[in-house]
Amino acid sequence: MKTTSAQKIKGVISALPTPFLNGKVDYESLEKLVQFQIKNGVNGFVVNGTTAESPTLETEEVQKIFELVKKTANDSIAIIVGTGSNSTADTVVQTRKAKELGADAALVVVPYYNKPPQRGLEKHFSMVAESTNLPVILYNVPGRTITAMTTETIQSLSKNQNIIGIKEASGDIGFDEKVKSAVPKDFIMLSGDDLTYLPFLKIGGHGIISVMSNLIPAQSARWTKLAAENKYSEAESDFAKYQELLQLMYCEANPIPLKWMLYKAGIIRSAEMRLPLVQLDEKFYAPIEKQMKNLGML
Repeated sequence: MKTTSAQKIKGVISALPTPFLNGKVDYESLEKLVQFQIKNGVNGFVVNGTTAESPTLETEEVQKIFELVKKTANDSIAIIVGTGSNSTADTVVQTRKAKELGADAALVVVPYYNKPPQRGLEKHFSMVAESTNLPVILYNVPGRTITAMTTETIQSLSKNQNIIGIKEASGDIGFDEKVKSAVPKDFIMLSGDDLTYLPFLKIGGHGIISVMSNLIPAQSARWTKLAAENKYSEAESDFAKYQELLQLMYCEANPIPLKWMLYKAGIIRSAEMRLPLVQLDEKFYAPIEKQMKNLGML
């Protein structure tokens, strides 16, 4: 058995964006965003993940963001910190810092840019997991890292008692099925791809680390509940209503469209980004506003 309560790190976990205002973290908007999601049924948050624009955040900002989320949430809400980088030594340091902050787990991405072979990935994740007793969640996202973990690598790493699960963001349900059958039953399977979330639940997934749940937390929680009750047709029918909006949520690099949607919905005060990311191209304003109005968000 794994060494942590798996139940807490399941269901709908939002990959939090970082609201900015005039170049600084907008903590007021962040608190409002967190409260909105807790009220609408999310089970947890990822701080300092991809959606947070993590490469542009300072260590002090990550700490303050974590502390705000921790203060705003209750004990049943999982708080995971993104600690991965393309340096194993740095990832170890950041994972230990996440432990000191009081995180429930660390989300560790496949090293990007270096393009390590599978044996390098095994050593990387094993070294991180063995450097701390903070539970580690693997993060497979080949669309951003180029390098991806194979089923065999994930299976091997799943035997490590401190590696409790995976955020699998390839969007390949066939691959997810192979991974699910290769890992222990208590290994947590979390989707990292909003558009294929329901098929992921149907093959036995345990939840999602999501972008969409920042904007539509109640709906995301409802689909998860319906799937748990084997009411897939009802979930699929409702999910279909949001397909165009979700497609538009990825019309430019995440979290550019999400931030603009949250701004238009009045949840955050600005759609500001940090370079090298920039605000949403104006050509997407009208189609997004149309979908948000159709769904009663504006």
